[in-house]
Amino acid sequence: MTATTLDRQTALIVVDLQKGIVRLPMAHPTAVVVAKAVELAASFRHHALPVVLVNVDGRAPGRIERGPLSTERPPDWTELATELGAHATDHRITKRSWGAFTETGLLEFLRARQVTQVVIAGIATSIGVETTARQAYELGFNVTLACDAMTDFSSESHDHSVQRLFPRLGETATVAEVVKLLAQRDM
Repeated sequence: MTATTLDRQTALIVVDLQKGIVRLPMAHPTAVVVAKAVELAASFRHHALPVVLVNVDGRAPGRIERGPLSTERPPDWTELATELGAHATDHRITKRSWGAFTETGLLEFLRARQVTQVVIAGIATSIGVETTARQAYELGFNVTLACDAMTDFSSESHDHSVQRLFPRLGETATVAEVVKLLAQRDM
């Protein structure tokens, strides 16, 4: 389903676009994903809407991580990608599990601003992005997923989330469609 509308109080959540993750091999070029996220963030800031920048650090208690994120990490691993151009007005959170809502204060931040809808972008589509979208849906937010501003470790995982799961959680859109909807709100 293509995005049809954005609520008056919509926030952008950008998941795990941090130096350690954008350097990993992904299905789509991470430079393009970051550039699309930058475009989204600029539009949200222009419309004075909340921008939430999420990074991941550590692990949930009792968990043993496996896969590409289980190796030793460089010192700048958790730093947000420089290209994001984080602003002082952006809300930053650090998560220690897949979803951005778990023990981060994100829900309280959004509720305090009367946010009813979230637009989500980032890496990895089937992990941090999907988990955050599921959590947002379960918490009653309207969810829009900017699918050209995300990627995954494999095309199969990305495509499965985008084609099969995201339409059940909300609306999918391109960055251009979201930016257009934001501009239409001012007319």
